[in-house]
Amino acid sequence: MLKDSLNSLLLRDLNRLKSEIEQYRNEQNIWRFEKDIANSAGNLCLHLIGNLKTFIGKELGNSDYIRNRDLEFSLKNIPKSELISQVEETIHIVNTTLNGLEDYDLEMEYPNVKVVEGGSSVGFMLIHLSLHLSYHLGQINYHRRFFD
Repeated sequence: MLKDSLNSLLLRDLNRLKSEIEQYRNEQNIWRFEKDIANSAGNLCLHLIGNLKTFIGKELGNSDYIRNRDLEFSLKNIPKSELISQVEETIHIVNTTLNGLEDYDLEMEYPNVKVVEGGSSVGFMLIHLSLHLSYHLGQINYHRRFFD
């Protein structure tokens, strides 16, 4: 049950991420930033994609994804259509991986890396990842309304 709830929340927010990027009328605004807004929506989107492909796709789904976190914040001007395509791919990876888990898997120790303080189970990590996605999704929503 918890696994299904987490999958539902992650997919809901990934679809919202896709919608936020789609709603930019001026594609160049996706990459705008100013001194008080240090990260563009495009870079936050790339960061979320890299985060979920790593901590769900690779660590739980055994994909061969190799993360380059620095590029998530340094790449610029990737076409909106490519960002949307990458979000769609991430949706598929998250859904496939979580559908392959059983509820009891959430009690297991999260593999390989300890990312956050407070817990070390797969379930704890999935809750953290959902909250991380939601946090940055709010920033992207604000960015879109501010710049576009």
